[in-house]
Amino acid sequence: MKESESFKKTFRDMEANNYDFGTGAWSVINDKIKIKLNSFGEYRYEAEDSSLDNLSNEEIEELKQSNLFLSNNNENRISNGLFGDIPNIKFDSKLGYYSSLFVGHVSEGEYRSNGSSGGFGTWILKELMERNIIDGVIHVKESSSTDKLFEYGISRTIEEISNGAKTKYYPVEYSKVIKLILATPGNYAIVGLPSYITELRLLSEQNPVLKERIKIAVGLVCGHQKSTKFAEYLAWQCGIKPGDLETINFRKKMKDSPANDYAIEVTGLIGGHRETIVKKMKDLHGRNWGEGFFKVRASDFTDDVMNETADVTLGDAWLEEYTRDSKGNNIIVVRNPLIQSIIEDGIMHKLIDVDIVDKSVIIRSQASHYRHTYDELGYRLYKQKKRQIWIPKKRVEPNNSLSWIRKKIQDKREEICIKVPILYKKAVENNDIDFFTNKSMKLSNGYRNLYRLKKIMSKLTR
Repeated sequence: MKESESFKKTFRDMEANNYDFGTGAWSVINDKIKIKLNSFGEYRYEAEDSSLDNLSNEEIEELKQSNLFLSNNNENRISNGLFGDIPNIKFDSKLGYYSSLFVGHVSEGEYRSNGSSGGFGTWILKELMERNIIDGVIHVKESSSTDKLFEYGISRTIEEISNGAKTKYYPVEYSKVIKLILATPGNYAIVGLPSYITELRLLSEQNPVLKERIKIAVGLVCGHQKSTKFAEYLAWQCGIKPGDLETINFRKKMKDSPANDYAIEVTGLIGGHRETIVKKMKDLHGRNWGEGFFKVRASDFTDDVMNETADVTLGDAWLEEYTRDSKGNNIIVVRNPLIQSIIEDGIMHKLIDVDIVDKSVIIRSQASHYRHTYDELGYRLYKQKKRQIWIPKKRVEPNNSLSWIRKKIQDKREEICIKVPILYKKAVENNDIDFFTNKSMKLSNGYRNLYRLKKIMSKLTR
């Protein structure tokens, strides 16, 4: 089989099995491959057969080497090249490389109150800007386009950076903004999820200009990526129909409530009038992260929890001793000495309030994430292999060693991931939210029943 025919088959297999994270990396290096939002609200690559047939061997190799699923690369190899030679750096199979570990928040200014958790993302970017280390920040901002709420953009002032604070559970792609960086000299920081940072590192290995201009990668911890329909359905439950949502704050902090008891704030048209609605997340259907409503399927085939190729990783401190504080706290995994010095200066000048912790605290803060992403990936790979479906090479090998009840939970999560987008699309077509809520509630009830059964089984085996 010709190299182009082999690649075309792999390309079609990846798209058919939803292995695509939708970063836009391929569209950066090859104009023959476009990236667009599909009817399910997920970014997908598109390419004509003739375009794939006419790819040269060099082009194919470049595409393979920029995709984590198609190369022999993994986060260990990439991060070793980035951080392996840093003096006194440590390595852990779950955390990746790290120099120091913290939990805490920013005391200075309004960074904490304006952020989703402890305010460290915006504060670190501000410090980089004030120290003239960067000229701009590549991060997710509100979109000026009518067909999407958020997109990657470039901020060049601290005010612009602050306006882009807070977590967005929404799909984005960075092909346009990375092309702009390649055309615009300067030094930049980027903020992104694991797949975005890792594929940017792979792009940078092939493009020395990009490698030179991206000075710092700020990585976020994220349980899984969402489609646009997640935001849309949350708003629909608040009375804002699909197509009428204008803005959404996914993480509105609630005074005197634990940090994990947050709300959403949505603005849009209701009966022709613009209204803003605030609802507690716990009162909305589809909120349970474990169920995975509107999850991008590729998220089930990553083994990187802690954004291992980022210079610094930030996440929510989902720990009882910290969630009691409604203002929020971050976990912080530092790898780059420059970030280390910024945090040390912040401690010295009392700009931040952090606890130095060991790796067990960081891992415990994301315990359920590790269980699904790290411990149970082997079973998901095993199932795909048993179905004779091509699977990407991961650091976890396919295996069938899970307990019966954990297999059933994984099976139900897969069913929810596959069925929910189809049910929702039908509900939108019929303008019938009750249809979706009733049908998907059956899936939710089945999921919860498995956890009830798990609890009973645990008691019986004591």
